Amino acid sequence: MLPFAIKKIETNLEIFLFICGSAALTIAGFASVPGESTGWNTAIIIEALTTPLNITNIFGMPVGIVQVVLLAGFLIYFFNSVIEREISRLIDKVSLKAIIPILIIILGLVSSVISAILAAILLVEIICALPIKKEVKVKITVIACFSIGLGAALTPLGEPLSTIVVSKLAGAPYYADFWFLLKRLGFYIIPMILLLGVVAFATFQRHHNPDTRLECTVEKGSINEVLLRAGRVYLFIMALIFLGEGFKPLILEYIIQIPAQAIYWVNIVSAVLDNATIAAAEISPALSSEQINAAILSLLISGGILITGNIPNIIAAGKLGISAREWAKAGIPLGLLLMFMLFLILFFSAGF
Repeated sequence: MLPFAIKKIETNLEIFLFICGSAALTIAGFASVPGESTGWNTAIIIEALTTPLNITNIFGMPVGIVQVVLLAGFLIYFFNSVIEREISRLIDKVSLKAIIPILIIILGLVSSVISAILAAILLVEIICALPIKKEVKVKITVIACFSIGLGAALTPLGEPLSTIVVSKLAGAPYYADFWFLLKRLGFYIIPMILLLGVVAFATFQRHHNPDTRLECTVEKGSINEVLLRAGRVYLFIMALIFLGEGFKPLILEYIIQIPAQAIYWVNIVSAVLDNATIAAAEISPALSSEQINAAILSLLISGGILITGNIPNIIAAGKLGISAREWAKAGIPLGLLLMFMLFLILFFSAGF
């Protein structure tokens, strides 16, 4: 709750989470989990130092989020006038009312191929340039990050969670392949992405004032700002790794022991913890098909609730200057609504 109550912490969220993660990892060192190493060790330090530099796949190739953020920042710095001109041309030809829902749907669907990271970078640069008020930009960005977070799970290329799930279920009885998650979860995820496009359209209609005249601008920033943004992302990911590892004893000892319906709601902790870590602890071939669906879907939805929930949130909030409170104000009601809707669908359609 401290980031919402203290402005200094809110504006230095990466440092705060790094301290929390370090504390959690230290406390976890006192836990005893059979077959698991807990607390500080060489492996977790190496993982925390290297993961931000090699965290995802883009078109099948391993790429680090920090390098992508740096590259995107330098491209914007050197070509901001060209990007600004092209986005202005697009807006002249296509109504904003059409651009926003189409953008959210397309990025949600293609994030499973180009990765959630690249989809988030494309999102923020386009949203940043749109001639709309920041209040509307924040709401649209939160909706879009829900879409990207959901869509990225459809293939192992999209995000670490999907890669881990496919790897853990590769053997009997599921024999998960590249298309496993698309075939299993596409029925739920694709309609939700389309629904988020509709929500974005309605949100834009409700909050945008068509009489407001704003210029289409791409914020160039400075080289120092580009480097600082990449550094903050690096520290953010390290903090999430420490938090996930620090909470691992709790997850292994208690969370995976509870019924599927309860796991669905307990997984809302994905709003503040790395969902890949939780998936690695929870997902097992021993789970039923319904349990696997519920666990993954609840992790994906709750990951959009707060900035700390997934990497696209972190990238978008950092670039657009969205505070923890601003994100929560839009993310909590939307996330809870999606969670309740999906729970009812699973309950009535899948014998959940």
